[in-house]
Amino acid sequence: MEKSRHSANPLNWLTEDNSTITDNFEDKFTLIENPAYWSVVNHPVKLDAVVSIICIKGQINGTLNLKKFTAKAPCLFIVLANQILQCDYFSDDFAGLSIRMSKSFLEDSFVDIQVTMPLFLSVMDNPWIKLNQEELKSMLEYFFLLQRTIRRKENPNLRETLKHLILAFFYDTGYRFHPDRDDTQKSKKDILVERFLSIVKENYRKERMIEFYSEKLFLTPKHLSRVIRERSGKSSGEWIEDHVMLEARALLKSTDKTIQQISDELNFRSQSFFGKYFKKRAGLSPKEYRKSS
Repeated sequence: MEKSRHSANPLNWLTEDNSTITDNFEDKFTLIENPAYWSVVNHPVKLDAVVSIICIKGQINGTLNLKKFTAKAPCLFIVLANQILQCDYFSDDFAGLSIRMSKSFLEDSFVDIQVTMPLFLSVMDNPWIKLNQEELKSMLEYFFLLQRTIRRKENPNLRETLKHLILAFFYDTGYRFHPDRDDTQKSKKDILVERFLSIVKENYRKERMIEFYSEKLFLTPKHLSRVIRERSGKSSGEWIEDHVMLEARALLKSTDKTIQQISDELNFRSQSFFGKYFKKRAGLSPKEYRKSS
């Protein structure tokens, strides 16, 4: 896959450790055995691929799109392309396997949107699932089947073989990510919070005024902010700012886009205005933040 000139390698998971084994197909599909996850930097990064981690031992702590998570082994952890991940902690005994799939590889592979779309929607809310020992064994067998397959470079049908194996993975895995939901047990305020956050995720790059969201929900800005703060601990304005700042930090740290390009992508009226907005909330200018460790 040709890399975008704006892309950087946001996840430095590989070291010179001889125990790390990597298998790669056209830079679109990568298997990593014994990855050095502890070298991941603890700042937000916006991913340009789907990453699945089979956690064999230990645990991972971090945030994904502003939601805190603790994934404890044995489990399967999936991060989708364009999600913003920050890994804060990997336990000393952590061991795992990783499957990285580029967006172009996935788009070219999936023909049954009815299978993949429900899974992706569920993963957005619930990025990891616990595995029992039998399920873990199945995952390991699947990983090493992929590994054996990708190493058969002489196979003229390697691309198609990998596509079908990946589709089989989603058929086999998808149902496990669908939690049993009972919306009848949710209060009206909880449903309002969910609707608000869903609208924010779709619109925060262009709409930062509370009035836009209150009109969408047929509420006054004051009432909306009061309910959101009551149920989530943050005001509606704080949630909007959090999404904007999270994306800004991720783009500054994990891409080589210019500050002007980031300002334009987040729909600020000028680079100067973006700089003031960012510094007021981060305590550093975008340039200073990018250079910080």
